Amino acid sequence: MTTAKLELFDQDLQDAASFFKALSHPARLAILNYLAESKVCITGDISKELPLSRTTVNQHLDELKRAELITGEITGVKTKYCLNNEKLSELNERFSNFIINLKCCK
Repeated sequence: MTTAKLELFDQDLQDAASFFKALSHPARLAILNYLAESKVCITGDISKELPLSRTTVNQHLDELKRAELITGEITGVKTKYCLNNEKLSELNERFSNFIINLKCCK
């Protein structure tokens, strides 16, 4: 039986990779920046704020929701998007620990 490649790595690395994957596109970073700068949850169409089609923005929002970096709550015909501060803190800790563990040298 073949071992899945993910099974070759511990859960901590897999979790970190999921976060990093969610951050691997500039549109997703722009969405996170927009939500952070707004300082409120946004209800409605975020695609008006980005130079991308609504469909493309929705795909990026879905990726951020899968990583739990944002939440999307449906209210009527609109969706309310919020940063998930708990997951963002976890991301910050994971990234910091990852960099520290690299023990970069000059």
